[in-house]
Amino acid sequence: MFGDLLRARMSCRGFTDQAVERAVIEGALQDAQHVPSWCNSQPWEVHACGQEATRALALALYEHTKTAPHASDIAFPKAWEGPQQARRRTCGRQLYEAVGVQKGDREGSARQMRENFRLFGAQAFLLVTTPKVLGAYGVLDCGAYVTAVLLGLEARGLGAVAMASVAGFAPFMRDWFDVAEDRDVLCGIAIGHKDMAHPANGFRTERAALEEVVRWR
Repeated sequence: MFGDLLRARMSCRGFTDQAVERAVIEGALQDAQHVPSWCNSQPWEVHACGQEATRALALALYEHTKTAPHASDIAFPKAWEGPQQARRRTCGRQLYEAVGVQKGDREGSARQMRENFRLFGAQAFLLVTTPKVLGAYGVLDCGAYVTAVLLGLEARGLGAVAMASVAGFAPFMRDWFDVAEDRDVLCGIAIGHKDMAHPANGFRTERAALEEVVRWR
């Protein structure tokens, strides 16, 4: 059932070295083409990397981010407040505890954060872009598309994680993938076979109770 698929999906932050067949990823992408979008505009555009291209990207991105400043096409959150801040902190604490980073260990937390730029050892990678002219509504439609891709990959037995972190270095990603100037770099998706022995995959995030997020009239 659909609910079971949603509950099974996780943000995978540790992958095995096993290659992922292109046809499997393309199957998930084909399914995702059927998500709704405003006037059926389908604003997403995807740059896809196989195993070797993903490894080359991870090496270059990791080195680039050692010294490059943060620069995103789409503004990152100005602040995390209220329940969103609490949920974010809980998620971060769960991750750091899973990988053995103690509270207050800034070096350890920074080291774990930088694993984003190794793409967590993924064997495939997707970069999703959206037309600048569509603004927030293009981003909204692409968000639905990203969710569909993640669920399509999960249904096929693959692990994946959506990555805003790579969008924080949009000029690098734009140059690497030759993204058109009229499009914004939105996010990445790292893909591979789940390494369930990896400590970063050893926790599950919590979900708010329905009454916390739904207001009936």
